[in-house]
Formats: sequence, structure tokens, C-alpha cells
Amino acid sequence: MLFKIYRKLFHHFGYILFTINIRLITLVLILPLIASLFGCSSSTLLPSQKNIVVTPWNSYEEATKAFEKVIPYQTKKCELDELGFEPLVTSNIKILNYLDIMERFMPNQSITIKDLADGLQDCLADQEQCHAYEIIIRKFDSQRFGNVLLDLFNFRRKTTVTGWEFMALIVIKDELVVYKLSSGAPMTDEFRYSKNPLGPLQNPDKFIWTVTN
Repeated sequence: MLFKIYRKLFHHFGYILFTINIRLITLVLILPLIASLFGCSSSTLLPSQKNIVVTPWNSYEEATKAFEKVIPYQTKKCELDELGFEPLVTSNIKILNYLDIMERFMPNQSITIKDLADGLQDCLADQEQCHAYEIIIRKFDSQRFGNVLLDLFNFRRKTTVTGWEFMALIVIKDELVVYKLSSGAPMTDEFRYSKNPLGPLQNPDKFIWTVTN
């Protein structure tokens, strides 16, 4: 039994060493080739990612301007369609029922209906006619830059993330807007940096092994 365990341990360690050697050899052979073809600092060779959401609004400002035209106890449900807040037409609009509304504004027993805004109280008083539109729009552009070789082989990665985010809630009762709320980030500009001294050998998931009988 002990001999079998030692043999399996030797087998797994041998496989790990073999994998490491293959990766090192591949790294040594490929690095000069990539360097000669592309150079070391062309960010156009690095991956980029865009989060594209089809909406009537191309910016945070456009979304907020449309939302400002929604006036509680004046704007009708049919008018929301004209402003772009139509779940069957505009993406990323979720329809909430009265239970969803209560969960958001009354997360615990210490908050009662009387603590809520008048529009919410009015809506929840008639549960069958109470619902809401939850709008969540996120548009982001992610771009990696810096040394191509260090990035591709996971030694060092630099990423910029830009974009905007708009979130809103429109509460409706009997085809009439009775409450609204919005939040968001007009401009997102992030810099992400990661460093792995061992590069492609840094990921421990590649070397997980177990001993079984």
C-alpha cells in the first residue's frame, strides 16, 4: 500500500516537472519570435473588451435627461414608451411586482409601509395594480496596454476600464407613475495592474493533483 502511494507521488511529481520544462522551453522559443515580429510595446496587439448594450441613450447624460422627464403623478405609462422606458423595446429593463418593491424598500421588520415615500405607500396599498420598472444600463470599454510579451505570458498586465452606468426605478400604479429613483456613475475610469513573477507558471490550478487508492 505504501509503495503504491510513493509510486503515485513520484508519477505526479514527474508529470509536474515535465509540464514545467515544456512550458519553459516553449517560452524560450516563442519569446524571440514574437519580439522580432511585433516588438515589445504595441498595445494594439493586446486583447480589448467592450460591453455593448443596445439602448436609446448613448451616454449617461442622455439617460438622465430622459429620466428627468418622468414626473410622479403626471407621467402616464404610455408616455414612458415615448421616453424609452419600455421593457418590450428597450434592453435591460426588468418588471417588478409589489413583492419585489417591498423587498427593496422594506428589507427588515423595522421598516414599515408608513416609513416609505407617499408614492410607494400609495402603490403598495393596491397590490394588484402596483408594479415597477427597474432599469440597469452599463457600458464599459476595457483595454490592456503595455509590454506585449509581459502581458501575453502573464508576467505583468495593465488594463484601463472606461464607461458609465445608469440605474433607475419607476413605480407605477393604475397606469400612472407614482414614484421614481435613480443612481449611477456618470464616468468610470479605472486602472488595473497585476504582477506575477512566475508568469505562465504562476497559476497553481494547473498543478493540482490528488492521491487515490
